[in-house]
Amino acid sequence: MDLSIPWKNTERTFIIAEIGQNHQGDINIAKQLIKAAKEFGADCAKFQKTNLQEKFNIAALKRPYPSIHSFGKTYGEHKARLEFTENNFKDLQNYAREIGILFTASAMDSKSLSFLVELDVPFIKIGSGDANNFSLIEKAAETNIPLIISTGMQSFATVKEIYHIVSKYHKNFALLHCISAYPAPLEDINLNVINLFKSEFPDITIGYSGHELGTHISTAAVALGCKIIERHLTLDKKQKGSDHACSLEPEELQELVSNIRTLEIAMGKPTKAMRFSEELCYEKLGKSLVYAKPLKEGYKLGFNDLITKVAEPKGIDGSEIRKIVGKILAKDVLEDESVLKEHLL
Repeated sequence: MDLSIPWKNTERTFIIAEIGQNHQGDINIAKQLIKAAKEFGADCAKFQKTNLQEKFNIAALKRPYPSIHSFGKTYGEHKARLEFTENNFKDLQNYAREIGILFTASAMDSKSLSFLVELDVPFIKIGSGDANNFSLIEKAAETNIPLIISTGMQSFATVKEIYHIVSKYHKNFALLHCISAYPAPLEDINLNVINLFKSEFPDITIGYSGHELGTHISTAAVALGCKIIERHLTLDKKQKGSDHACSLEPEELQELVSNIRTLEIAMGKPTKAMRFSEELCYEKLGKSLVYAKPLKEGYKLGFNDLITKVAEPKGIDGSEIRKIVGKILAKDVLEDESVLKEHLL
């Protein structure tokens, strides 16, 4: 099994297109979504794998589900209509491999976790709905497969418990800040939680799973240091299903990826120095030291003998004044003359 971690050892943000169940239970739509994820710049196409009897109790499956988004009379019938078989998943994995995009899924229960392990996916996602399912999280951690865990609907105490459970086995996991509302109201997103996670969990990767409308909030999460971004993908926001409204259509995914890649270039590295592109401006407007008055050879320079101006020729940079004070002149100099290295002993 390849235990390499897709989001590590790279400067690029790892972008997940969460297809989830936006495929409407149609394998061909699922493949169209995988293709769109690949064509518009995502690194991974992700689905959801559920064993209904493992995830839901009997009463939950029998509950009437009269929603406009329903694919069945009961919630169980609805979920069954949207659930792919194991063979379907193998087919989708093969298709993703053929077109060159990573494929994985959220494990919604223990049996689905075991299946995804057998499928040899590059990582396993634990969704927000299972972030308090410590038994499932521990079983997932025991596999030593890299994990991405969303933290919607959870307290910070629960998030810390997730961290401690997985850390007993490895540090090949990421925590995603997430608000489980579809769409998420801006006032509830609290991107500053990303800074909290980075401070509390400095030895793992922090990311963001967004359910807000648009792309700018997810781009901002990258500016705050997120190395993983997950967004739902749909072919049409008007399709039946509760996730479509907060999903990105392919062109929006392309916009998000483009904005993130542009931001990554602009973020650069924490190195402050004059850049190559600034040199022309410096030659034109950068200020140099000049002499405040005529001075004789052998004179010892003081602060009051020097002024900072735009000067021709370009002299010693104004920031060097403290290094120049106390130097001895090697020749006579004129008022307003640029201070040059060859003037000094």
